[in-house]
Amino acid sequence: MAEKLTRLIPCAERVRFSLSGSEAIQAVLRLARAYTQKPKILKFEGHYHGWLDSVAFSINPAVSAAGPAEAPHAVPWCEGIAAGCESNLIVLPWNNVDAVSRAFDQQGSEIAAAVCEPVMCNNGCIPPEPGFLQGLQQLCQGHEALLVFDEIITGFRLAIGGAQEYLGVTPDLAVFGKALANGFPISAIAGRDHVMKLLSEGRCIHAGTLNAQNTAVTAAWATLQFLENDSIHIYARLFEMGQDMRGELAAAARYGHEVLTQGIGPVFHRGFTPVKKVTDYRGTLGYDQQKCLAFWDGMRERGFRLMGRGIWYISAAHTQEDLEKCILAAKQTLAEMRD
Repeated sequence: MAEKLTRLIPCAERVRFSLSGSEAIQAVLRLARAYTQKPKILKFEGHYHGWLDSVAFSINPAVSAAGPAEAPHAVPWCEGIAAGCESNLIVLPWNNVDAVSRAFDQQGSEIAAAVCEPVMCNNGCIPPEPGFLQGLQQLCQGHEALLVFDEIITGFRLAIGGAQEYLGVTPDLAVFGKALANGFPISAIAGRDHVMKLLSEGRCIHAGTLNAQNTAVTAAWATLQFLENDSIHIYARLFEMGQDMRGELAAAARYGHEVLTQGIGPVFHRGFTPVKKVTDYRGTLGYDQQKCLAFWDGMRERGFRLMGRGIWYISAAHTQEDLEKCILAAKQTLAEMRD
């Protein structure tokens, strides 16, 4: 399976397996520090990279605690996070290459890696602005830092090679999970040979009793076989269904609601707001949460459970009938909310 992934994923010259996305992220950040011999990690406000202390900051902070938009504070996700973990984090606004450039100018000698969701799926499903990922990559290269993509959500959803294939930007390291084994517990660490070899040489330790356990590997192999055997048709269909669904949901104005639907292909977010585009985390704070809750409740009453943060996934298992029933339920719910 590792050999197959090296053929499918652009950055994957070597691959290792782990159990969850949170574990995989810890492994790649440790690896980045070992490779660069630098301590700090640059992350983006609103991006989620697992629940462990070293990265559980500025995931959904209140504006009152978040600090200046151009230079956000590192806000702990919850109580109980060890004091001092934020000292090795730099938090920046998504889609602001000037802020990234300033951070590298000021602290580039200490930055081991920049980590991001290539599409900010966990808050608003915000795609990168044209040129942003390319600019981020160039800044990393210019300051001898690694670029890390967290493809736990985007991996195998936007393309069989992940968002890096779809967007045409190849990171130094990436992590995958969830879709890799169609729901079975497994994650993958993929990256450049000259970086990954620190693991095989034992200079950087990545351990785990259940890494690459047989059941999950078998499920992942079956999933990859299915996707690879018909990838052109599968992804074309996913994007077509996503476009149809987004179009129908965007038509909520006919029921008297202002709605923004944005994302890529089968991964998108829907929220109630009059704005036409959201480009960073703080833009997501303008969504009308009361209307969102009313919509989710109405959809649940009609047999559809939506994610609380407003993100929608379309799966290869969904049928056209599934989508039509969901669209009908959405229209009925929107009409009910108007009344």
